[in-house]
Parts: sequence; structure tokens; C-alpha cells
Amino acid sequence: MTNLINIGFGNIVNADKIIAVITPDSAPSKRLMQNARKEGSSIDATHGRKTQSVLVMENNRLVFSALTPETILERFRNSES
Repeated sequence: MTNLINIGFGNIVNADKIIAVITPDSAPSKRLMQNARKEGSSIDATHGRKTQSVLVMENNRLVFSALTPETILERFRNSES
């Protein structure tokens, strides 16, 4: 069965495809985000709010979320049980 988690504002991702959840504050994260935007391999799920976390997916896509990594981790843990 597919393990889906809500990443905010009704946006849902397949938790089995997440490689990492990172904060967008470091220079490498910002470069990664900028390159993904330029290449069209990013999905912005922030609904105009500040990006609090970046989900790195298996298919080399980035998903931007307005939720903190801690909140996403908690939702992931709750979905597993």
C-alpha cells in the first residue's frame, strides 16, 4: 500500500519516494533549489508562503513545503503507525 503524507495545504506526496527532507537555509540547498527551478524539476507546494523544507524525491525532483522538516517527520511517523 502506498504511504501518503500531507505536506501542507492539501498537498500529498508518496512518503516511500522521499530520499531526504532538508532545510532551505544553507548555500548548497539554495543552489539545489535554484537549479531545480531553472530545470523545471521542482514542485512548489508552499501556496505563496516561505519555504521551510525541501523534500528530495527519488525521481530527482524537489518539492518545496511551507511546513518545517520536524512537522513533516512527525506526520511521517504518524502515517507509519
